[in-house]
Amino acid sequence: MKDVDRLEESLAEVVARAGLYMEKVELKPAGKRTVLRVTVDLEDGPGGVDSDQIAEVSREVSRFLDESPDAPSGQYLLEVSTPGATRPLTEPRHFRRAQGRRVIITTVEGEMSGRLVAVETDRLTLNIGAADREIALVDVVRARMDVEL
Repeated sequence: MKDVDRLEESLAEVVARAGLYMEKVELKPAGKRTVLRVTVDLEDGPGGVDSDQIAEVSREVSRFLDESPDAPSGQYLLEVSTPGATRPLTEPRHFRRAQGRRVIITTVEGEMSGRLVAVETDRLTLNIGAADREIALVDVVRARMDVEL
């Protein structure tokens, strides 16, 4: 198992104890240091991760790394964040997280935007104007949330 895989496995447990889901771990060189980026989210369903949750999980991850042999060697910068509002929606869990929000979806038929009103095992329901449109998940080529201001 590679070092980053072992680190990812260990950090997933720490993040889960804080009540969150770990999306990914990245180790990237940045000059003489390394950036350790930990991306966290809610496990499932609509909602968001608030700043208090980010602060708490950051403390827990930092505390774990201070004592772990899996921590990156040398100097590193820890960044803990969420995937962000415009992240690609690539997994059914991502679509469930976006339920109730506006999304932009590209299928083989083209691009459409609307409010994601339902997410089922194999299909999405998108409200476009006054009509609902069902889209099979297998037909989705690309999707992301549409930020509402």
